[in-house]
Amino acid sequence: MSQKFKTLLIISLYVIISAFTFPPKTTWVAIGDSITYLNDHLNETGNRVTQGYMSLVVDKIPGLEYENQGHNGWTVVRIAKEIDKLNLKPADVYTVFLGTNDWWGSQTLGTMDDYKNSTGTSTVYGSYRIITDKLKNLNPKAAVILITPLKRLDFVYYNNMKNNAYGSYKTKNGKDLAEFANAVIEIGNFENYKVIDLYNSNDFNYKNIVNFKRLKDPQTGEYKNFKYPDFIDIPFNPETDEYPYPPEAINTTYDGLHPSDKGNKIIAKKIIKVIKPAIK
Repeated sequence: MSQKFKTLLIISLYVIISAFTFPPKTTWVAIGDSITYLNDHLNETGNRVTQGYMSLVVDKIPGLEYENQGHNGWTVVRIAKEIDKLNLKPADVYTVFLGTNDWWGSQTLGTMDDYKNSTGTSTVYGSYRIITDKLKNLNPKAAVILITPLKRLDFVYYNNMKNNAYGSYKTKNGKDLAEFANAVIEIGNFENYKVIDLYNSNDFNYKNIVNFKRLKDPQTGEYKNFKYPDFIDIPFNPETDEYPYPPEAINTTYDGLHPSDKGNKIIAKKIIKVIKPAIK
């Protein structure tokens, strides 16, 4: 066997082994609010969450690396306003998982015409256009995946119970959260983007967001576990009451809004199903 042949054989074997050992890298930028942010800040969940949805996804897709662009409390509108300051990088995949804070913050929703006509940050639709235009400029060939907001029950922040909000079973400033979810779906259809519709998913219906809310029974003054919708309009006093979602109340969320381990696994499974074919 000649030395030249040996060298070629070694190089060929190295290439074959490397192909199996080192999968090609794929970059994923996840844009979102606190649901995305918490993936890398599990201590802020009171360690009720052990792994966020992004970490779960990359565990299942070899070579996939994520960048967390989740910003606590941010809206679609604020992301659009700050888009050039976020240092977003060209990536193979982008997910945009926003909308729940726009609903709660009573941002003006607008219409699809605001998206089509690029009317700017005065509406949620217009703000989405700024975001999608930015992603197209960063990488026109990237897979863009839009994710609708989840239904939500009464949110109570684990580390500060004064930070609380009622659920999407009621309107806020005359708007239903479903309208914000529908905006995401409409934009996705217009752009031919994949949409993961969590809002209308049975995995996150009102019956399984939490198992119960623990509140003082107005009749007896004793704590009682109230299931949805029985706890609606029962008073909660953050100054004196116990945290209403003990560990046994956790279902797809741990606080009425943010996904639990169970919820994150459901979200990750849906994202994996969409990302895998997009990056092949």
